[in-house]
Amino acid sequence: MEEKSEFLSRISCYVHDWLISNDYATGTAQKINLLINFLVLTTIVLLVDFILRSVVIKFFYAFTNKSQTTFDDYLVKSNFPKYVARIFPVILIKHLIPYVFTDFHELELFFLKVIDIYIILLVVYILRSIVRSVKNYLRTTDRFYDKPLDSYAQVVIIFIWFFGLIFAFSELTGLSILKFLTTLGAASAILLLIFKDTILGFVASIQTSANDMVRIGDWITMEKYGADGDVIEINLATVKVRNFDYTITTIPTYALISDSFKNWRGMQESGGRRVKRCIYIKASSVKFLTEEDLAKYQTIQAVQQYIDHRQKDIKKHNQEHGFDKSLNIVNGRNQTNLGIFRKYCDLYLQNHPATNKDMLMMTRHLAPTSEGIPIEIYVFSSDKRWENYERIMADIFEHIIAAVPHFDLEIFESPSGSDLKELIIHNRTNPKKA
Repeated sequence: MEEKSEFLSRISCYVHDWLISNDYATGTAQKINLLINFLVLTTIVLLVDFILRSVVIKFFYAFTNKSQTTFDDYLVKSNFPKYVARIFPVILIKHLIPYVFTDFHELELFFLKVIDIYIILLVVYILRSIVRSVKNYLRTTDRFYDKPLDSYAQVVIIFIWFFGLIFAFSELTGLSILKFLTTLGAASAILLLIFKDTILGFVASIQTSANDMVRIGDWITMEKYGADGDVIEINLATVKVRNFDYTITTIPTYALISDSFKNWRGMQESGGRRVKRCIYIKASSVKFLTEEDLAKYQTIQAVQQYIDHRQKDIKKHNQEHGFDKSLNIVNGRNQTNLGIFRKYCDLYLQNHPATNKDMLMMTRHLAPTSEGIPIEIYVFSSDKRWENYERIMADIFEHIIAAVPHFDLEIFESPSGSDLKELIIHNRTNPKKA
């Protein structure tokens, strides 16, 4: 080892000794010697770096092509081989710097510090590429593909940079790491203020993951931020949502736990997608049914059996309680056209091929409004895909709306311009009736 050091020392001083022997001034000889040594070192390091990068990168590519796992592919994509290949040239530079700056101790110390900081940064980049490779690899697995891996990776990278900068600062100032951390603790309030959004985002990422509130691929709706689409990315600061019009909405990650949002995952995992919509029946079109009306409605096969069974129960009840229908139809129990229509809707939904028979389905009354009596259809379509869902819902309501007049009912509709025009014409042609 000593012989090697003596050999390197003789080589590094060769130009200096030759210049001195040729009557050059000592200062001039030292500077020329430094310049030549620096150029030689730079040439050697660049050459070694080029050779090592070529060899290491080719080795990695050859290894990844033969290996069955995809993790090494992500290492290559994150430039891990390139960073690893630079380790040896840096170590070589640090070892040769004392010989290059033989007569310049201050420059030697300066460049040694620069090299130490570069080594720290190189380690940071190597660790960062490993973290990114792990994140990208886990995203290909079934267990972690929908987890907020970007948030966790960003937190780990922040900590890596934090400790890397601490080591670099300690190297520059000469302070111990423990003393630096103690000083940093006194400024924790300022740090908390600076990294408030980062801390909130990290906490939100943990809570959303632990409580399984949202995953990548979930369809969420958040009206406050105009988001209505699929989650495509969850990172430390924002959640990216691709809306159905292919625009991208970014939501602060912390908003997922501080604000309300709707996650449609439950619907997607269930057996159907809910249809919940009303039609408004004109109240004046609702009536008790006479025997003639019942005979007319019995021609509708879907409710024929229901009308017979229901009418027998009603007649039996009225006879037992002595209700005389000949005096007034309102006496006792009666069937109504709206009741039979509601039963018809129930039977139609039960027989529809696109409804889920294992989930709740019903036709119900809501409180009457100034626009009529709301009859709500509540059913689940078996096909949850948006396009097919809309078609199923349209098919159901097209049939129900078209069936309304067959029960002597009317759908409430605000008068249009043509309606008013017909009314005016009618009043003009029939002034006495108007």
